[in-house]
Amino acid sequence: MSKKEKKSKLNGIFRANSKGFGFVQIEGREEEVFISSKNINGALDGDTVTLAIIKEKNKDRKAEAKITKIVKREKDTVVGIFQKSRNFGFVVPDDKKFATDIFISKNKCKNAKTNDKVIAKITKYPEKGKNAEGEIIEVLGNINQAGIDMLSVIKEFDIPNEFPSFVIEEAKNIKQEIDKNDIKNRRDFREDIIFTIDGEDAKDLDDAISVSKNENGNYNLNVHIADVSYYVKENSKLDKEAIKRGTSVYMFDRVIPMLPFELSNGICSLNAGEDRFALSCIMEVNEKGEVVSSDVCKSVIRVTERMTYTNVNKILNNLDEEVTKRYSKYIEKFKFMENLAKILKERRLRQGYLNLDIPESKIILDENGKCIEVKKYEVSFANEIIEQFMLLANEVIAEKFYWLEAPFIYRVHEEPDIDKVKETNRFLFNIGYRIKVSNDTVKPKAFSDVLEKIKGTEYEKVISTLILRSLKIARYESENKGHFGIASKYYCHFTSPIRRYPDLFIHRVISEYLSCGYNMKDERKEELELKATKYAETSSDMEKVATKAEREAENIKKAEFMEDKIGNEYFGIISSITAFGMFVELENTVEGLIRFENMGKKEYYIYDEERKTLVGEVSRRVFKIGDKVKIRVIEANKNLRKIAFELVTEEEENLENIEELDT
Repeated sequence: MSKKEKKSKLNGIFRANSKGFGFVQIEGREEEVFISSKNINGALDGDTVTLAIIKEKNKDRKAEAKITKIVKREKDTVVGIFQKSRNFGFVVPDDKKFATDIFISKNKCKNAKTNDKVIAKITKYPEKGKNAEGEIIEVLGNINQAGIDMLSVIKEFDIPNEFPSFVIEEAKNIKQEIDKNDIKNRRDFREDIIFTIDGEDAKDLDDAISVSKNENGNYNLNVHIADVSYYVKENSKLDKEAIKRGTSVYMFDRVIPMLPFELSNGICSLNAGEDRFALSCIMEVNEKGEVVSSDVCKSVIRVTERMTYTNVNKILNNLDEEVTKRYSKYIEKFKFMENLAKILKERRLRQGYLNLDIPESKIILDENGKCIEVKKYEVSFANEIIEQFMLLANEVIAEKFYWLEAPFIYRVHEEPDIDKVKETNRFLFNIGYRIKVSNDTVKPKAFSDVLEKIKGTEYEKVISTLILRSLKIARYESENKGHFGIASKYYCHFTSPIRRYPDLFIHRVISEYLSCGYNMKDERKEELELKATKYAETSSDMEKVATKAEREAENIKKAEFMEDKIGNEYFGIISSITAFGMFVELENTVEGLIRFENMGKKEYYIYDEERKTLVGEVSRRVFKIGDKVKIRVIEANKNLRKIAFELVTEEEENLENIEELDT
């Protein structure tokens, strides 16, 4: 860092850690700076701050700074649990990064009761060791009331839960049948055999496929996507609301859609047997997985059958005689799909596609919204079929409009920071693997080679997760920068316009290009280019919010599931090691923390950051990522979003074995 930079005022966004310290990402710098608890100066998570560097970066640590001024507060409301005493109350924030409880004077409690979830408006921010102060502006309900936990997450992340009446009115004015007068302007695929393939509980069906084979051995793959932009006109009330939302948010028992029900589940949903307008990506693919020709067009389609991943899997693997018989006339089509998807995937893997096999969680709720089961989300090759076809359509569309120099929104995933790759390599080296780095650059193939080597080993889940953490986060941009994770030069999101705004914007651009014969006026191009830049940024921001909200909702439900399992013992895998303990993931994807004091022997553990290990100072026992351990559940609290384990020691396990033998 230059002396000039050191003396100048540096601004950035403060990101708090629940332990009391935090970090600031300074614009123009790749690496964030560390802020100790004594140098936070009253800043809260998300605040824009001015800071001064007090320690330079060196090979062992980040640069350290102190916050000198709070430029802008990120939030002025907090969701939390209200606790009442005789003369005052206070709110314990749900967000543990909010470093203080909020004092509420008696006359500002708004009839809130102890253990009510509330929204508090901050009237005075914390300073010099004093708590924040505030007033209750909304009482959501008691913490044990059905649905309050999910409502709290919605409110915490300020997700718009209801559509304004004028947006609903505009949606209801849209006819639920296609305009037959517009059919003549479209390619008619209604006689084709077309399928949607989704999960059993999917409601917004925005993609459909048809596959056939030519005499020359090539495959015809048509990907039909709901023509949402036909109904959501630019600058309409629906459009402005969709821009504001950016994405649909999925939270188990509910979906907070980007578009009202009348569109997302109605006229825009590709329901079987109903005529629908679409944008279709028409591709001819050879037996090497190469696209030999492609086109995009406005179309009208009629889905032949609504299929589920489960039933397609049963058909492909002949697992259910009744299901196979029911769809017997389509079996050849499903086999074409399977063969083509395998060809596409094999080609991607050769190019360096990162096949990160990290299982997602399946959260099952009862009729009251309580979590009754957590398990791995089962994925079959039927899921892979849709994934491969959608990836290909997204690539084809992105490349076509890149070379047209069209105003566009790309899905960008840049090359990872070399320092992070080297850090991952230090861990991998200890177990015999290495991501190849050449001249301080890394190719996707270097990652995919390691992922292929660990397939089926005990390290697969752990190394996949570590590799994922070393990568940058994908985002939307108006400039094409390629997609590292799928090893693609051109990539966009085209296939989900019902639930993602960038897809909807792209559809609008494509439709305009088709309507004007690919000869868009310069003034219009400039207008759309400005909008592309703006919407890429806002959509990326809203995607981050949705991801955080969905993750918090999952943490709550997993903790709720474990609340009645205190004392139960399970085997798990060490998924992460930190300076204060280790995280263990169970077979059902539930993860909990084992702190040092809960690791059995009363001894000090040495944390080796480079090798990601813990070593007992006396026993010399080594704990490393990927080790299988036995744990006992000692805490689970959905309100605190917390799960804690203790290690079942070797002595305890030996004792259990003796007891079993005696029995």
